[in-house]
Amino acid sequence: MSIRLRLTFLYSAILALTLIAFSATLYFAQSRFTFDAIKATLMRQAEGYANLERRFPRRPDERRPDEAPTFTPTLPGRWTQTRNPDGTLAARSADLSDTALPLGDAGLKIVQGGAVWFETTRLDDEPLLIYSQPIFVQERFVRIVQVAASMQEREQSLGTLRAILAIGSGLAILAAFAIGWALAGMALAPIHRITHTAQAIGAERDFSRRVQHAGPNDEIGQLAITFNAMLTELESAFRQIEQSLQTQRRFVADASHELRTPLTTIRGNIELLRRDPPLDAQERAEILIDTKDETERLIRLVNQLLVLARADAGHTLRRESVALAPLIEDVCRQCKSLAPDRAIQIDVVRDASVIGDRDALKQVLLILVDNALAHTPAHAAIALTSASTDTRVSIAVRDTGPGIALEILPHIFERFFRADLSRSRGGAGLGLSIAKELIEAQGGTLNVASQIGNGSTFTVALPRG
Repeated sequence: MSIRLRLTFLYSAILALTLIAFSATLYFAQSRFTFDAIKATLMRQAEGYANLERRFPRRPDERRPDEAPTFTPTLPGRWTQTRNPDGTLAARSADLSDTALPLGDAGLKIVQGGAVWFETTRLDDEPLLIYSQPIFVQERFVRIVQVAASMQEREQSLGTLRAILAIGSGLAILAAFAIGWALAGMALAPIHRITHTAQAIGAERDFSRRVQHAGPNDEIGQLAITFNAMLTELESAFRQIEQSLQTQRRFVADASHELRTPLTTIRGNIELLRRDPPLDAQERAEILIDTKDETERLIRLVNQLLVLARADAGHTLRRESVALAPLIEDVCRQCKSLAPDRAIQIDVVRDASVIGDRDALKQVLLILVDNALAHTPAHAAIALTSASTDTRVSIAVRDTGPGIALEILPHIFERFFRADLSRSRGGAGLGLSIAKELIEAQGGTLNVASQIGNGSTFTVALPRG
C-alpha cells in the first residue's frame, strides 16, 4: 500500500471517527432533549389536573346530601384518565374510548407510595409515554391521574435525524477521501520526482542530474536539498573512483609491461646459457652480467611498486623533527659512493630541521639527486640547496641538463611516464611519482621549474621543525 493511500485512509478514518462521535453526541442529546420535553409536558398536564382536584375535592356522587354542589374538574388533554387509590379505573378522556392506559403492579405500588411513575406502551401501534402521579388532598391520597403523549413524532424526527447524519457523514467521508487523495498526491509529488530522479540516475549512471524543487523550504524541501547534496557527493566520489580505476588499470598495464621486459630478457639469457654446445666463457660472462643487471632492475622496479602500493593504501609515515644538514650530507655521501666522479655542490641551512619521516625524506632526495645526475652532463655539477622561513623549509635539487619541455612538464610526476627514453637509463618512470607520493604523505609539496637548455630545479617544501 502506497504512502499516498495510507495517508488518505488516515485522513478519512480520523474524519469518520470525528463524525461518528459528533453524530452520536448530537443524536443522543436530541433524543434526551425531546424525551425530557415530553416528560415535562406530561408533568405539567398532570399537575394542572391535580390542582383542579385540590380546589374542588368532592365530586357530585361523593358529597353529602346537605352539602352545596362543587365544581367537577374535567380531564384535560389527550389520553388522560384517573384511577382510584386502589388502582381501579375512575374516568378517562373521550379520545381513549374503550382503551385504558395501563398501570402495572410495580408502578401502582410506587404511585401508592407517593412517587411518580413513567412507562412506555403502544396504543394502536402508536408509541406512548405514560405518566402516573398520585393526588393528595389535605394529606389524603384521593386519586391517581395518568396522562400519556405520543412518541411517534419524536421517533420520526429521530429517524430523520439518523438518516441525515448517516447520509451526511457518508458523503463527507467520501469527499474527504477524494480531497485527501488529491492533497496527498500534491504533497508527495516532490518525493515522486526524487524517486524518478533516483531511478533515472541508477539506470543511466548520470550523477550530474538534480531534483528540481521550487516549493517552500519545508520537510520535503529539506529532503530535496539533502538529496541534491548527496548526489553532489556521489558524483564526486564516482568520478574519483572512476579516475582511480582508470589509474589502476593503467598502472597494472604499465607495470605488466615494465615487468615483462626484464623477465623476457632473463628468460632469453637462460635459454642462451642452456644451448648445446655451450657458449664460450666470455659470452657466458656477458650473459650473466646482463642477467644480473636485469635482475637488479627487476628488484628495483618491484620495490618501487611496493612503495607506491603502500602510499595508495594510506600507509602512515612518521612525523618527527629531522635535522636537515646531516640528512643532506648522508644523501650526498651515498650518491658519491655510487658515482665518485660526479660533483655535487651543497649549500644548506645548518640549523634547520623539518617535520617528517627521515627514511622517506632520504629516499625522496636520493631519487631527485639520482634523477639530476642522470640528466646532467658528466663534467657538470648539480646543486643541493636549502632555505627556510618561519613555517617551512625548502630543499632544491638543481641540474644543468637539457631541461623539460613545457608540454611535458605537467606529466613528469605520472607513473611510468618517461619523457626521453634515450636518457632514461632503463628506468621505469616511477621515481618522481614515488617522490611526490612520499612528500605529500608528510604534508609537504614537490614542485618543478624547468627551462629548455638551462636545466631543471626540483623543490621540496616541508613544515619547519
